Amino acid sequence: MTMHSKAILALLLAATSFTTAAPAQQIDSRTQARIDRILKRTPLIDGHNDLPWALREDHGLNVEGLESGTDRRTVPLMTDMTRMRAGRVGGQFWSVYISGTLVGDEAIRVTLEQIDTARRLIDRYPEHLQFALSADDLVRIHRAGKIGSTLGVEGGRQIGGSLAALRQFYNLGVRYMTLTHNQTTEWADSATDEAKHGGLSPVGVEVVREMNRLGMLVDLSHVSAATALDAIAASRAPVIFSHSDVYALNPHPRNVPDEVLRQLPRNGGVVMITFVPQFLSAQSWERGRNRTAEEARLKALYSYSKARVDAALKAWDSANPAPPVNVPKVADHIEHVVRIAGHDHVGIGGDLDGISSTVVGLGGAEGYPLLFAELIRRGWSDSNLAKLAGGNVLRAMRAAEQVAASTSRQPVPVALSTQGPR
Repeated sequence: MTMHSKAILALLLAATSFTTAAPAQQIDSRTQARIDRILKRTPLIDGHNDLPWALREDHGLNVEGLESGTDRRTVPLMTDMTRMRAGRVGGQFWSVYISGTLVGDEAIRVTLEQIDTARRLIDRYPEHLQFALSADDLVRIHRAGKIGSTLGVEGGRQIGGSLAALRQFYNLGVRYMTLTHNQTTEWADSATDEAKHGGLSPVGVEVVREMNRLGMLVDLSHVSAATALDAIAASRAPVIFSHSDVYALNPHPRNVPDEVLRQLPRNGGVVMITFVPQFLSAQSWERGRNRTAEEARLKALYSYSKARVDAALKAWDSANPAPPVNVPKVADHIEHVVRIAGHDHVGIGGDLDGISSTVVGLGGAEGYPLLFAELIRRGWSDSNLAKLAGGNVLRAMRAAEQVAASTSRQPVPVALSTQGPR
């Protein structure tokens, strides 16, 4: 997840009906009918949406007013019920994110607050959302015409070094945990921080095994390549990358290299391609690095005035507009995963409401059909589109549930052999 930004531009609002609404860009009626047919049989399950954190950061944790029109708020949102329906969303992993700089008991407390926000969100819109605890729940809820909603914790530090906290998060409905966020933890190296363990430490292996015992998916977005390889080797269940892109098309450290993709067929794992421009496009990433450097320079130059910094940065943005990233670029990343790992190992994790810039046409929850239309244009079959939509992640969830059932009589580990910060 990237931090939610107050600079998100107002987005186009889709129409309200699931059967007739279309995303802002037009899709011909025959293609739309085919997409609807596929997504009626198989739920479109998005692996990562940061609306709970956006509500915390800019909306006072208030879950009211999310039926429609949230793109027109003073601080716009990318997700509301109308837009999810227009996007044909059938299942959603709501991200339970907190800053990776929080540790110990504070991390546990803030995580519980975020779980509470996500649960209140789900309960507030029962005509649209329903809480799901399993793959079968997601399928059943979708067949009933609602959006199955489950939770994913984003960052291993959120358990505060406690396997008891991990178990209680599972009891509250969390069905995946990302092993790190942007910071290396006490037991796993992050992709965007200095490595300390050369991958996953023995304590990290313990965490992975307990997640397997519970039936909680191991999420490898944000981790280093070495950590990903170690976690795949340690896990008895399929892993996921809830919101990542591919390194071969853009060598961003958050992206998944081919050496990791090649391990997915053996493991059964799934890379859920995300809509983050800087992960998708080398040009967008370069522009982001230059902007960060300019912001640092301005803060040093105008340390006495935030207003001067903001004004100068606004002028820089005007002189250096972000290069557009479009839907075909997302499709390129999806097809690269397919080339290396196969159609059984790719999904979608948009990271909506966790990003400050967007792919043209995918700036809100109404946009998913545009991606399916692009893949149809490229010759994708209905079967492979269904795998991408949700079939692959449902398979991974069922495999994790089976591993948990087979280990249900194992002793419950009381504590990690080496505790994290407390």
